[in-house]
Amino acid sequence: MVRQVKLRIAATAAMASAALLMSLAACTQASGAGDVVDQGFVSGDGSVRQWKPAEREDPVTIAGKDFGGKAVTTADWAGDVVVVNTWYAGCAPCRAEAPGLVKLATEREADGVRVLGINTQDDAGAAQAFERTFGVPYPTIADSSGVVIAKLSGVVALQAVPTTVVLDQDHRLAARIVGKADPSTLKALIDDVLAGK
Repeated sequence: MVRQVKLRIAATAAMASAALLMSLAACTQASGAGDVVDQGFVSGDGSVRQWKPAEREDPVTIAGKDFGGKAVTTADWAGDVVVVNTWYAGCAPCRAEAPGLVKLATEREADGVRVLGINTQDDAGAAQAFERTFGVPYPTIADSSGVVIAKLSGVVALQAVPTTVVLDQDHRLAARIVGKADPSTLKALIDDVLAGK
């Protein structure tokens, strides 16, 4: 009897551990794009990578339609720093970082900083409800096909949500945060790009 109780407790603990691991992996899953050698997955821990101006590759243009069908393109923001954030409505880290991105979009537009969302998961109803809930003032491209996110292939893994990238004034990749973007870290990255670093 005692042995059976101990086995049940052990089984329950194992199931709880497995459930916790699955919930932690829900927003960020295997992609092979991590920076840790032989890690084999994106950890989603807020890790940051920066590229110096001389290391940056060709500019990218990100274009598509928002959830209302309106065309959106980074080509309209020539000369501006662009912060691109991948998200979906059911992602807890995405919800946690949304207020900071809203504040950034509102306060830094005058400095030449734009924010663009990319959502590969949601239908229009879920995405627009998220935008209303958080008062999102910036556009989000609906990308269920993954064609838009492919523009950042090798930098942003489809499964690594949220991921935030900073494009410099020429729209070359300057920085990346995998996982929830800390507002102070993102601010520092943007300030570096604005300063030509």
